[in-house]
Amino acid sequence: MFSEKAFKAYDIRGIVPTEVNEEMAYRVGRVFAVMLGAKSVVIGRDIRTTGKKLTNALAEGLRHAGTNVIDIGQCGTEMIYFATAHLKTDGGIMVTASHNPANYNGMKLVRRGAKPISEDTGLKDIARMVVNGAIPDSIYPGTKVGKIETYNIMPEYIKHILTYVDTSVLKPLKIVVNPGNGGAGAVIKKMEKKLPFEFIKINEKPDGTFPNGVPNPLLPENRAVTSKVVIDKKADLGIAWDGDFDRCFFFDEKGSFIEGYYLVCLLAQVFLEKNPG
Repeated sequence: MFSEKAFKAYDIRGIVPTEVNEEMAYRVGRVFAVMLGAKSVVIGRDIRTTGKKLTNALAEGLRHAGTNVIDIGQCGTEMIYFATAHLKTDGGIMVTASHNPANYNGMKLVRRGAKPISEDTGLKDIARMVVNGAIPDSIYPGTKVGKIETYNIMPEYIKHILTYVDTSVLKPLKIVVNPGNGGAGAVIKKMEKKLPFEFIKINEKPDGTFPNGVPNPLLPENRAVTSKVVIDKKADLGIAWDGDFDRCFFFDEKGSFIEGYYLVCLLAQVFLEKNPG
């Protein structure tokens, strides 16, 4: 079974199958669809080995509540956010446990416009109904089962990312990229063709067993591999991602880890200059 333990402040995350399992995923789909009155929902999953079964159960829960499902397959959390807004669906659910160990899985939920659903904006209610609510095994009387379709969002996602930069002014940098055997490698491969960079790839192959350790660059012990390759290859910088690649972390040309608050300041400066006032 499962409990509310897996329901955190901003997402659902727990050990499979004791805290997160297919029955929970099915119930989340049913409750999510009814709460939002959703006609269509985007779903996707990261590279974890339990992701496919959980995603299938989630899709069934959504469909049995009468919601049409758009499955974008293996992806990153940001791709779910983008697809939800871009395809104008009523919500999106990413099956992921982000940077947690391989035996974990979970979900991140957004409503229309890719607005996150957290403890204060509905997740607590979803938890209560999923754990304690009486959800029948069959669909509600008179409810038409929703359809499911697969959709390749990658081309539109890449096109959108490139709108943030003027590629003609980018310098031909040498960059070490480390997806940590998470899902970022697929996007890097697509971006590589459109950018004037030389990418030196490490831990590129997606592998939900995490053979090179949990993809969490915030852990000091996980930084060394990226740092060393930056130094050895005399690269201009290094970038490492977490498992569902909604966060990335930078290393300078000396292989030193750059704390996130410095990047927040740099990004704030850029966006404020573009959008004064």
